[in-house]
Amino acid sequence: MPKRQARWTAQDLADDPRLKDDSPGLWRADLGEVPRGLLTSAVRCFAANGFHATTTRDISEGVGLSPAAMYVHFPSKELVLFEIIRAGHERALAYVQEPSVLAVEGSADRLRQVICRYTAWHARHHVAARVSQYELAGLTAEHYGAVLELRHRTNEFFRDTVARGVADGSFAQVDVKRVTRAMLSLSIDLVRWYRLEGSDSPEQVGEFYADLALKLVAHPGAHRS
Repeated sequence: MPKRQARWTAQDLADDPRLKDDSPGLWRADLGEVPRGLLTSAVRCFAANGFHATTTRDISEGVGLSPAAMYVHFPSKELVLFEIIRAGHERALAYVQEPSVLAVEGSADRLRQVICRYTAWHARHHVAARVSQYELAGLTAEHYGAVLELRHRTNEFFRDTVARGVADGSFAQVDVKRVTRAMLSLSIDLVRWYRLEGSDSPEQVGEFYADLALKLVAHPGAHRS
């Protein structure tokens, strides 16, 4: 995350390479160009300054509009945050539940696919993902409940993926809940430091974390020479 300064201007946010990711492609297709631009501007503002320190002026200036322009598309700043967080959680879950992943038969191969894709998704969208994970306190109780349901669905999908391998003997008799939590934490935590211009591509990071995940469920002695 960029080091906080007194005030990040719209130009600061647009130029900072640490705030560059694929977030502009996350927004719903039915949204027009202006609301999509506002969401992208808000992602950068929230990531740099935090939700509470960001003003509607900050968000609107990011797309060259007046402060009041945001209200034409979003009645409140909180609704902007909710749209970002909901999109982030929905898209990440959909990416690991694509038919090509669910069609993988072997438990180890499926877990590898799931971890690799989930990690790569968070790397490729690291700015929006950072907001989605660390600005939850800015949501209303109703919107937090909706996001919490998505988080529960994600956790359940990962637990089922690990439990499947435990049940068929592919994995050791691990504590599924604890191991799943560790895997999710690994894949998500990278949003604090990952940069697209770094040495490892999202897919390379995904493959590396998938290797780590498989070691967490390996039978004792499986990786010894």
